[in-house]
Amino acid sequence: MKKPLFLLICVSLLNNYLLSQDLAQWRGPNRDGIYNETGLLKVWPENGPALLWHFDGLGEGHASAAVTTDRIYTAGILEGIGYLFCFDFKGNLLWKVPYGEEWTESWPGVRSTPLISNGKIYQYSGFGKLVCRRADNGDFIWSVDMLKDYQGPNIKWGVTENLLIDGNKLFCTVGGAEFNVVALDPNTGKLIWKSSGKGESSAYGSPALIKLASRHILVTQTANSILGIDASNGKLLWSHDQPNKYSVHANTPLFHAGMLYCVSGYGKGGVMLKVSEDGTAVQELWRNTDIDNRMGGFVLVNGKIFGSDDSGKAWYCLDWKTGTKMFGEKITGRGNIIFADGMLYLYGDNGEVVLAEPLANSFKKVSAFKVPFGADQHWAHLVIDNGRLFVRHGSSIMVYDLRKK
Repeated sequence: MKKPLFLLICVSLLNNYLLSQDLAQWRGPNRDGIYNETGLLKVWPENGPALLWHFDGLGEGHASAAVTTDRIYTAGILEGIGYLFCFDFKGNLLWKVPYGEEWTESWPGVRSTPLISNGKIYQYSGFGKLVCRRADNGDFIWSVDMLKDYQGPNIKWGVTENLLIDGNKLFCTVGGAEFNVVALDPNTGKLIWKSSGKGESSAYGSPALIKLASRHILVTQTANSILGIDASNGKLLWSHDQPNKYSVHANTPLFHAGMLYCVSGYGKGGVMLKVSEDGTAVQELWRNTDIDNRMGGFVLVNGKIFGSDDSGKAWYCLDWKTGTKMFGEKITGRGNIIFADGMLYLYGDNGEVVLAEPLANSFKKVSAFKVPFGADQHWAHLVIDNGRLFVRHGSSIMVYDLRKK
């Protein structure tokens, strides 16, 4: 074999191997908004960090960026059709492929962030179509019409689940009476198990996974309930009441040190549950309505929960163990929040991105800038990867350099 050809094959195999090891998902490696980055700026220039590149042709959407070792993925709507977009790190569009009809009704736009795992990309549409494609070139692998095939009703503002994968199972909260929550084979889309849950409709939520020594537990939320399901077989282990005015539970639960926190908007607020050692039962420890963000998430930093409220009155921090409100201030408009390298990153629905320092019992607003491109709602969650900040605003994605010089 000639040396150049041999090297080319080696590089190709290495790239395929790296791609197969990638997991890029909603709200970071652990779905908790925490990004394990270092060497980031602690103060931004007056107009914000340096803009590396931007792309303005994504169409309507609220999907965040999903970033792997060498690719950036997101999704948007063009003329009523959902498209997956793939970029390199310089902002070059490598490919875009359609995946079907998308949500153009009330609050139009792609709802779900792509999930990338083991060389495959998964996208869930607002109409319940789940599509799997190759992550390297976008080629079709399989698709399932979840609502049609598993008798799930759609909901007022469209399916908005950010998918979760655990080993050989891909989970989806369909919301049907019989097929309430299902696990699929990620390679084929075939059904592995079904759970009837509480028989309630889906609730715009994105599930979490509790990893115990004895079992893995899928935690998802339906119209009025928090569900704990054995991830291996679909058995409902427990449920806990969590109704609110519009049956909207769009935030991802968080499990830490034996405790599970779930928070909902429209005044409902958060509840802390103690999970038994074997995962088969929960006990309510406390409730707090100060943080009741509908879909902006929260982060746990140094024993404190940081997030905003639904009314837009303030951003708060709560004590993780007791739920006591420790501080509240209107730093920016209500919105989403992530954390990296000791700092909080807030993206307000007023279009302001804020760098804030979490202090003992407060926030310190350090720097801020207004998002310069895009249109409509500022709902896509921020992402940080390899010293870069990814900001999605409607048809535009912007990438900023956060690294110290």
